[in-house]
Amino acid sequence: MSSNLTPERPQHEGLEARIADAIAPAIEAMGFELVRVQVSGKERPTVQVMADRPDGMPFTLEDCEAVSHQISAILDVEDPIPGEWLLEVSSPGIDRPLTRTKDWQRFAGHLATVELLAPQEGRRRLKGVVLGADAATARLRLEDGSEIALARNNIRRAKLVLTEALIAASAPPRPPPAAGEAIDEQAAPPPPGRRRRKEQ
Repeated sequence: MSSNLTPERPQHEGLEARIADAIAPAIEAMGFELVRVQVSGKERPTVQVMADRPDGMPFTLEDCEAVSHQISAILDVEDPIPGEWLLEVSSPGIDRPLTRTKDWQRFAGHLATVELLAPQEGRRRLKGVVLGADAATARLRLEDGSEIALARNNIRRAKLVLTEALIAASAPPRPPPAAGEAIDEQAAPPPPGRRRRKEQ
């Protein structure tokens, strides 16, 4: 399942960047992609790692477990955080963060919220329809109909908003019916949720 092409990696800073740099190659070697690293808490920090499959199929609990075991071993050696810490590995879920150019392109047409590091046009928090992105700029159509271009390096976080359209778009593809099997138009697979595994 691994690929010779290195996927685009999300941008991080400081401790989160060091952790991402340490674990991303191993995640990619397993055939997955790193979506986000986030460290929260002080006394016993939690290292939250989001990973995904590049083929668009659901990131399963078994995938979470495999990634968790692999990166736990790496972080035990790298030891980026002094003292005790907790590792949490999960899928991005439906209302996923937009951390890479491919995320902004894939979910163009869906609603998202954006929080900026520095205000732009007097606003730090924005909500609008995703129009796409390149390496430097992400674009939104705001609720008043205007369009805005946001410097990617000024985005603190961006996240999809859970809507019926997003749920429908995120549903995994249905396998073709077997020969002679009737097609049930009412039976649809449940949309992928967020799958999570914690390492103590």
